[in-house]
Order: sequence, then C-alpha cells, then structure tokens
Amino acid sequence: MAEPLPDLIQEIVSDSTPDDSATILSALASQDDTAVATLLESLPVEHRIKLWQDLPRDRKLDVLVEMRSDPREILIDATAETDWVALFSDIEAEDLLELMDSLPNRIVHLAYAELDAQQQRFFRAATQFDDDEVGHWLTHDLLVLPLNAKVRDGLRLIRRNVPRHCDTIFLVNRSGQFSAAVRLTQIFGSPEHVPLVELIEDNMTVLKGNDESTNASLQVQRSGYAALPVVDDSNKLLGRLDITSASELINEFYERQVMATAGMDEDEDLFSPVAKSARNRALWLGINLLTAFLASWFIGLFEATLQQVVALAVLMPVVASMGGIAGSQTLTLIVRGLALGQVSPANRKALMIKELKVGGVNGVIWAVVIGVVAYFWFTDALLGMVICLAILFNIVAAALAGVLVPVMLDKFKIDPALSGSVILTTVTDIVGFVAFLGLGTLFLL
Repeated sequence: MAEPLPDLIQEIVSDSTPDDSATILSALASQDDTAVATLLESLPVEHRIKLWQDLPRDRKLDVLVEMRSDPREILIDATAETDWVALFSDIEAEDLLELMDSLPNRIVHLAYAELDAQQQRFFRAATQFDDDEVGHWLTHDLLVLPLNAKVRDGLRLIRRNVPRHCDTIFLVNRSGQFSAAVRLTQIFGSPEHVPLVELIEDNMTVLKGNDESTNASLQVQRSGYAALPVVDDSNKLLGRLDITSASELINEFYERQVMATAGMDEDEDLFSPVAKSARNRALWLGINLLTAFLASWFIGLFEATLQQVVALAVLMPVVASMGGIAGSQTLTLIVRGLALGQVSPANRKALMIKELKVGGVNGVIWAVVIGVVAYFWFTDALLGMVICLAILFNIVAAALAGVLVPVMLDKFKIDPALSGSVILTTVTDIVGFVAFLGLGTLFLL
C-alpha cells in the first residue's frame, strides 16, 4: 500500500530521521508519477533537489511532465546538461509540448532531435496552435479506417491494438478528411461483411484544431464518448482529444481561476524564492491599497457624522461585510457562467433580474435581523432603521455589481476571475459606506 503523502514529507524533511535514500526510494516505488511529482512540489528546495537526483533515471521524465512549471524549473536548473540526452531517450511529442515552456531553447532542440520522424511531425503540427487551442493538446494514438471499410476490417484493427480511452473507429475519405465514427460496441456481433458506414454514429461532435481548449474539453466530458475527433479547417483529421487530456485541461483552468481570484499564478511554487513570491504578489497588494484609500476617502467625507455618532463607526464593518459576501456569491456564479459560455447577451437581462430578486429577498431578511440587533445593542430605533436600510441597499447593489462587473470585464477582454473581486469589493465598500453614513447624517444628526 502506498505511503500517504504527509508521512513521506515528514520522513524526508524531519531532522530526526536518518538520511536513508534507499528507504525513501523504496517507498516511492509504489507511488505513481503524479504522486511523486506532488511530493517533490511539497518539499523545500534542498530536499527536492536531493530526492530528484536520487530518483531512477527512467522515472525522471514522466515525473517532470506531471509537475507544475515553477517547481519543475528548479529541478531543470539542477540537472546537468549532460544528463538530458539519457532523459530524452524515450520522449514523445506530447511530453515535449508539456515541458517546452520550462526548458531552455538549447534543451528543447536537444529533445526535438531525440524524437523519431513521426513524433517530430506531431510536434511541429501541435506548435502551429497556441497552448489555449485544442490542436496543441491532441492524442495521435487512434483507430482509423477508410470510409469503405467493413466490420472484418474493424475487428482486425481492434485485435492489433486498442489505445487508451478509445471507444470508436474514425472513418476518413481518401484525402484523410474525417467522415464518421463507429462505436466499437457496434462492431462486435455485427456480420463481418457489413460496411462500417451502416453502423456510424449520428451525434458525434467534431472539434476544430483552433477551438478554445477549455470549451472543447467540456464538450468531450459531456459527449458520452471517450474521445472526440479534431480536424483542421479543411476537415482533415488531426487527432483526438481524449477524456484524460480534457479533464486535465479543465482542472488546470479551474485551478487557474481560483488562484487568479487572489492575483496569483497557478504555477507558483510552494517554496519559490521569497523575492519572486513577493514580486508576484506585490501588484495586487498595491491595487488593493489604492482601492482601500478610495474607500477611506469616502468615509472621510462623513468625519463630522462619525465624531458625533460613534455607533456608526462600530457598525460600519457589518455593512461592508454583508455587501462583500453577497457580491462575491453573485460574482462567482457569473464568472463560472462566463467560463462555461452560459452567459450571453440573450440571457443577461433575465439573469440580472433573478440576481436582483435574490439580493432583495436576502437584503430584506438580513436587514431586519441586523436592524433589530442594532436597536437592542444601542437602544436607538433610528440607528436600527438606518443600518436596516443601508444593508438592504448594499446587498441589492452588490447583486447588481456581481453581474455587471464580470460582464464588463469580459467585454473588455480582462479576466474577471483575476480582477473582478478587487473591483467588486471596492464597489460594495463605497456603496455601503456612503449609504450607511449618508443615511446616518440624514436621520441621526
């Protein structure tokens, strides 16, 4: 049974454990490449390099492919140039495509030279597409037959080899253009003389090489097939996108979205140099500081009110917090919808009305609750009314901003996951403070 990751980290890092490379490598023998990659990413740099150097050479390439780019680059820098030829002895085009952004150009050329003629052709074809296009991530191990093939031809092909995640045979014409697909389950049990075109699937989605990779991956997940064919602009079959590649692309997309909400890169190393981490995070700290000063400036406009009614200062964080949470909920929903292509001009108005209604319902409920609490806390009915109205107004405004902010950012080609939360927080803070302090000035002074 594979040893749990925390136990392996403890065993490697703990000062009380003797340095026994043989024991560690024995424990890693039962771990798959992804688990070893995760372990390396979890180790401080000096331990990571030591374990990397001790790894069997025949595992290093596969482990390196599974790692994120930042921690991977540390290991690449720690690898002697003379070792790369041996590491690249069994490299394939898909591996080189994954590694090429992390490798120095001279090492990329060295790896390319180790590819056989077919793999070099696959590599050149993939690099014609950007890394956010599905043509960059194709699998070329597939079952293909001519359009006039019969069941006996399909059975003969299947007996030779069935690639991983392959449940269909693709049929192409004499020019190599994709024509149709036949499920393997349709072939089994059919008479050998039956033409495969009589068994074709009518509902298979065909992807284009320049389709956006995340959307294409979602189509694969929803298709009911283990893989979908990918063609070029002339409908020539390029390869296929299988369910494993699709799932990895989607996982990377959502991890990127989560990290972007904090202004961070999904590839950042846990143990990256302090200067690099500080530099990467400084920009969004600076932006947040500017927005905080903007909110403070609005608060300063009501300085006289705050001096006379101290209770307003005590309750201000409640107003800002409620608006921020309500807006974040809507923002998260809309960002996901934009990413999945579910939000469009056709349904935007209906979506906004729905979110305003949700904001109104929650606004009324929580405004009453907070107003009652404020009344009993400060024994001031007018203060309870003021915060009640401010909460209601801010939650509704937050729902509106939660829809409009990501939509507008997306329209201007700015990633809403990256900057939406900063802008939304600024909007809800300012609206909440102005509403609360403005109403306080009107009713309490």
